[in-house]
Amino acid sequence: MSQRQASHRAVRHRSVRRHGRVGVLGLALGVTIAVGGLAVGVLPQLKAEPAAADVGARSPAAITTATFDPLEIPRPAVKPRVAVASVTEVPALPEGSGSGRRIVFDQGDQRVWLVGDDGSVERTYAVSGSRFDNLHPGTFAVLSRSRHATSYDYSGTLEYFVRFTTGYSAPIGFHAVPRYNNGELEQTKAQLGTPLSAGCVRQWMPDAIALWDFAPVGTKVVVTP
Repeated sequence: MSQRQASHRAVRHRSVRRHGRVGVLGLALGVTIAVGGLAVGVLPQLKAEPAAADVGARSPAAITTATFDPLEIPRPAVKPRVAVASVTEVPALPEGSGSGRRIVFDQGDQRVWLVGDDGSVERTYAVSGSRFDNLHPGTFAVLSRSRHATSYDYSGTLEYFVRFTTGYSAPIGFHAVPRYNNGELEQTKAQLGTPLSAGCVRQWMPDAIALWDFAPVGTKVVVTP
């Protein structure tokens, strides 16, 4: 081979090597661009910030509170209360208790009735009469009245005393439950209806006042067995 041919081949070989390197570099650059393009195409989607419209839509000022219709829970029907009249049966007057306006005292039942002019009962209540046999049945009349009085043995005081007869040694009448000299009552309200006195008819205070107002001197008093 001549020196010229050898020189030409060397030049050609260097040219091929240069073009080869350029091709390799081009290929590498193409791959890098492709990969970079992939990265550019993918990574922005992963790191992308929300759009301004989305931020505004999610801000507290833009969030609307959902409204719900109130839940109505049915309540059970309440039955109206029916007022029931309280009927108190009035004990009947004892037989043979007379007629007209009068006070009736029945010793067997230990009860008093205040009877009006038309025969209707204005008031009835339990009392405590004599524990001794010193008041006989019959018809009497109010003899005298004392707003305050003293018991026959001076052991206590009496109020609203309405006398209608006389016993063995002292008047007999209607009055409030006596008080001992120390101020204590001689019996309780619960004990009314039981004979406990020495001759008179003991009443609870409201009843004693009612009889006092009902019975002026001369009022008829009927005592039954």
